[in-house]
Amino acid sequence: MVKKRDRLEVIHDILRIISEKNNSVKPTPLLRYSNLSSQRFTEYYHELLDKELIREIIDKKGKKFISLTDKGFKYLEKYKMIIGFVEEFEL
Repeated sequence: MVKKRDRLEVIHDILRIISEKNNSVKPTPLLRYSNLSSQRFTEYYHELLDKELIREIIDKKGKKFISLTDKGFKYLEKYKMIIGFVEEFEL
């Protein structure tokens, strides 16, 4: 049986995807890679914008790209540390 991702895992996955795409990804590919419904993705997307973990960048042609903020990179570091702790102590 496949375990559902919890909220922190989904946020981590979204931020990790952006990071892996050279810190610049368009919204539609991010939606596909995140494996969420468009409604759920929109909810997470706005939450991440509000919490300043990501930012929107609009290029000269008017295309929107999403990148991580310093706070977003910090989240990824802390998440990795927490997961390492959980695995080390088999919690």
